[in-house]
Amino acid sequence: MLAHHGLTERFVTLQTSDIGPGKPHPDMVYRALAETGVEAARTVVIGDTTYDIQMARNARVASVGVSWGYHAVAELEAAGADRIVHRGRAVAGAVLDLLHR
Repeated sequence: MLAHHGLTERFVTLQTSDIGPGKPHPDMVYRALAETGVEAARTVVIGDTTYDIQMARNARVASVGVSWGYHAVAELEAAGADRIVHRGRAVAGAVLDLLHR
């Protein structure tokens, strides 16, 4: 799908549960950190499910929940999302805010 839409080059690493434990286990975050050399303190998981948010919390990284996905805003908040955004264009600002806190 990424190649079909010309998006493959926009990703440094791709993580799926085919390689290891699935969400909310933090393994996918840990693999991404190892493959990119990025520190946990400079990492933000963006997700639309409570599993994404729980994975971020389990990996001890920040998280942004998006309101247009599978789980409701209240569920994302209850899971511990650091920020909730309601529009795609708000994601970058939320990430920057979390990285500069």
